[in-house]
Amino acid sequence: MLEFREEKERVNALNAILQADVDFSNRSKEVGMRKAFLEFINDEGILLRPGRMPIVGADAVDFITSVNDSTFELTWKPEGGNVSRSYDMGYTYGIYEMQVEDSTHKGTYVTIWEKQSNGDWKFVLDSGNEGIGASGGSLPGQ
Repeated sequence: MLEFREEKERVNALNAILQADVDFSNRSKEVGMRKAFLEFINDEGILLRPGRMPIVGADAVDFITSVNDSTFELTWKPEGGNVSRSYDMGYTYGIYEMQVEDSTHKGTYVTIWEKQSNGDWKFVLDSGNEGIGASGGSLPGQ
């Protein structure tokens, strides 16, 4: 019976971070990438972007704030993920799409999530890789 309860907790936690990722993407579509990232980043969150050192905490917030997201729409869909045995950290991965005028650019991403004291999930690390096939593009600021 204990194994069933533990598996149920794990599945619930995984579903919660997958839903957080979907909510994050929906917010990006609704209010723009910049506002969505600012809403979902942990205070010590890290951004990994090609050609740059890791961007950490307040510097990550400053970086996000500096992005002009008025010329594109960034959305994504998680394809999978996993959660820690303590159910307070996990990751999601999937495909992102960036719509710029008449062009759609796709790439892959991974986001690491941490459960906050209030039960919400915020990302502690976000990284995207440009390019799936010939239509690849890069994430803003890359």
